Amino acid sequence: MTNQHLNFDTLSQQVISTLQADIETLLNHANLPSPLHEACHYAMTGQGKKVRPLLVASGYLTVLASSQAATIDTLPLFDDNCRRAMLAVEFLHTYSLIHDDLPCMDDDDLRRGRPTCHIKFGEATALLAGDVLQTLAFEALSADLPGFAPISNDKAASLLTLFAPRARRMVSGQMLDLNAENKQVSQPQLEAIHRDKTGALIEAAVLMGAACADANDTQYQALTSFATNVGLAFQVQDDILDVTSSTDTLGKPTGSDEGLNKSTYVKLMGVEAATDYAKSLFLAANQAIDDNFDKNSSLIDLAQWLWQRQK
Repeated sequence: MTNQHLNFDTLSQQVISTLQADIETLLNHANLPSPLHEACHYAMTGQGKKVRPLLVASGYLTVLASSQAATIDTLPLFDDNCRRAMLAVEFLHTYSLIHDDLPCMDDDDLRRGRPTCHIKFGEATALLAGDVLQTLAFEALSADLPGFAPISNDKAASLLTLFAPRARRMVSGQMLDLNAENKQVSQPQLEAIHRDKTGALIEAAVLMGAACADANDTQYQALTSFATNVGLAFQVQDDILDVTSSTDTLGKPTGSDEGLNKSTYVKLMGVEAATDYAKSLFLAANQAIDDNFDKNSSLIDLAQWLWQRQK
């Protein structure tokens, strides 16, 4: 077998189709009562970018290509443990969006181009939907699921060890973000917020994918650098798009950060300087991959796609 470079569009399509089927499997496994099941299904099947599952798959393929003779000729492109990790990060991310949109948080009525979960199903059901999606994110890493090979205790433990503290950091970052509303914060303070709020789950996604491919310590270090830079760049981009994009393009209300008087990179630096900063972070992320992996890494393609995104 020989190493070959996988077209990013092909990878994206494969991740999305696999994830869609696996979401149905996990929700059916949960056997949730109505209307909780319907609310969870609604939230999990919106037209999101699937960035975090793509990061899992790209991390997995990047390490696999460097660790052994690999081919992209045969499907599936990723093993069952990688599928579990993709589910975990997408379920956790979606829970955070449901809760972010609630009136007690950002009070948004549009998400991914559709009414938010609490607008569609009511606040109580939306709150519980977020709660159960969070628990299912962890269950995905250990449960006996139809169509999945059993996961070993050692592999489940290694994935949970990567996932759990970063899930906790995401919530801590959300609290820090709320604390920073209506305040002037420095760039180091702002970065500390977003390394947790946005960056922690991005870091978990990349490292869990790497763990599924049995990455070594040197590879983990390089991938942590990549993920840290991409996570921060992603948030800087979000701040820029909140003031430069339209609601129709973004799929959620623009100007919401300004309306809540949030601390953002645009407020701190201006659009031009923030754009330059995001570019520098993407370049640093790419360098970490170039220095340690094949030049045609799926992670490089993913970073390029993220840099060009408009929503």
